Amino acid sequence: MILHNVGYNHQHDADFFVDRPQGSGDNLLLILRTDAIFTLGGEDITVPESSFFLYPKDMPQQYRAVPKKTFANDWIHFLFENDEQEWFRCKDIPWATPIPLRHIEFFSFCIKSIADENGTDHLHKSDSIGHYFWLMCNKVSEQLHEDAQLAKSTHYEQLLVVRNKIYSMPYLNWSVDGASHEMNMSRSAFQHHYREQFGVTFIQDLIASRIARAKMLLTTTNMTIQDIAEQCGYRNYEHFARQFRSCCGMPPGEYRKIGG
Repeated sequence: MILHNVGYNHQHDADFFVDRPQGSGDNLLLILRTDAIFTLGGEDITVPESSFFLYPKDMPQQYRAVPKKTFANDWIHFLFENDEQEWFRCKDIPWATPIPLRHIEFFSFCIKSIADENGTDHLHKSDSIGHYFWLMCNKVSEQLHEDAQLAKSTHYEQLLVVRNKIYSMPYLNWSVDGASHEMNMSRSAFQHHYREQFGVTFIQDLIASRIARAKMLLTTTNMTIQDIAEQCGYRNYEHFARQFRSCCGMPPGEYRKIGG
């Protein structure tokens, strides 16, 4: 890592702004101690304090203080060398994306340590600076991984509730729109997460739940096949018979005769 400059706990007035249309010619790491406004893709975004932000080399840098508020941050201007760009890529830390930090004090400590080392002529100065930098990268990467696992776990628990409902009550008028609304997700996000968690689409799972109930009723009751179709959520008998044959390889009447 080639360190160009470093700043620790820099304080600025409310009129502070940075506007570098061509970037700074190097990578810029920011640790925000106060809220700030960033212009990204032509849109102003308020980034909260205790956030980590990385500008890649040559990306326009535009950020400023929130109106009538002071601005404070830690920062590092640097470049990667040798294989470090690939090492960084393996950390899965996104560029130009605000990352809320759970423990900003740790990151500020690392930057202060880098600033302190940079002002010395210690024998292993460069190595020490590099160690502090990569320690920060590791901790950001770990937090992102933990947050992703937590989100995945949360989605799983919610999706499992929905899945249990369709298997226990397949006769209800289920739909992707209704289930996604219950999950407070967009239709596309719901379908993506459902398939990711269970390996099948919501509709495939719904059909499987209805056919499973139909098979149980066919072999354990004397209900008519038309009534069974209704008890499994089908308003149209032909549609039920067609899906049953597709799933079981035979019509429901034959399935009943051979006892499953």
